[in-house]
Amino acid sequence: MVFPFKSVLDYEIKFKPEHEMFRNFVKEFMEREVAPKVSYIEEHNEIPKEVLDKVAQQGFQGISVPQQYGGQGGDQMSLAIFSEETAKICPALVTIIGANGLFIVPLLLYGTEEQKIRYVTPVAKGEKRSAHATSEAVAGSDVAGIQTKAEKIDGEWHISGRKAFISGGDIADYFVVLARTSPVQNKRERWKGLTMFIVERNTKGFTIGRHMEKMGLKGSHIVELQFDDVVVPDENRVGPEGEGFKVAMETYDHGRIGVAAQALGIAQAAFEKSLNYSLQRTTFERPIIQHQMIDAYLADMLMKLASARHLVYWAAYLADLGRQEYMLAASLAKAYATEAAEWLAEKTISIFGGAGVIVETQVERFLRDVEITKIYEGANEIQRLVIIRQLLKQTLGVDIS
Repeated sequence: MVFPFKSVLDYEIKFKPEHEMFRNFVKEFMEREVAPKVSYIEEHNEIPKEVLDKVAQQGFQGISVPQQYGGQGGDQMSLAIFSEETAKICPALVTIIGANGLFIVPLLLYGTEEQKIRYVTPVAKGEKRSAHATSEAVAGSDVAGIQTKAEKIDGEWHISGRKAFISGGDIADYFVVLARTSPVQNKRERWKGLTMFIVERNTKGFTIGRHMEKMGLKGSHIVELQFDDVVVPDENRVGPEGEGFKVAMETYDHGRIGVAAQALGIAQAAFEKSLNYSLQRTTFERPIIQHQMIDAYLADMLMKLASARHLVYWAAYLADLGRQEYMLAASLAKAYATEAAEWLAEKTISIFGGAGVIVETQVERFLRDVEITKIYEGANEIQRLVIIRQLLKQTLGVDIS
């Protein structure tokens, strides 16, 4: 009944009154400040600076950051709520905020007190923006395969290489960068010898490369980054030398809950739009919701939506409890919610028919946006590997990584 967990209590989710207050606050803000700009964002592939500034001023860049570092002191549940409610309106905005989170999390987990004060605080307050630079053209899900290198010379690190697919890299002031600091000794331990560093935008030898056009999440840009003998002091190293892979993986464990919640928001928006349209649109002299195929679609949409929501907030709740099982739950949530959202997006287009592929109806964008959520923060194929490995480790104590 409860396998692979130990008790029915392991599946509980507890919300607090303040979670609902926060949800309403985010919902009202997004409907007032962002929803009117969605058509502009889609047409121009740009979120207006005033919108980003207002988002930052509300403290949304530091929801789960401790107050001592300029954040709101919120929990993973609050961050998931923010991601869902925001993605219902503008999924790209979640990606931009998430990029800041991917910078903040490794510093909170492994950074020095000086790093937290110097870098986390201004990002959490919305005074600066940040990004996470791991992916390369030859290494996405295969993080251990990165080719960017860092060499220590006279106490300083010299970084050379190129990063790709970096979300928010065009507007970031600070970056965490993963580089290889020692050669691979054997294939089974390729993950060893990677180290994470903080690089500031104006550092000599560091340049923002070309913008990479993508199919969805308009307004959130991905770019290439070039490192030509970029020199940073050892005090900019995040975590132990050679342990950067672990730093990155733990960061992604947290980040994929946000991606799952982002997909959940897209799914919720698709369902609401489908339901409203099916009540208003008539064919054969009756609303299309009275057609058997349409009502079956809507019932299935609601089932998948409810299942995805439970997984997302269950993972967030386990993370807030400090339970190691959250890593398994996070992968379950990320894979299921993103694929459920894809299915809902496809069915929404079917329900709308011809209108579903017309840009101005803002229906086809659901599918464009959700496809990317299946890929970043670890592609869903990787999530399935994580799920099985976590299952074996949790139940049998077997580590096959």
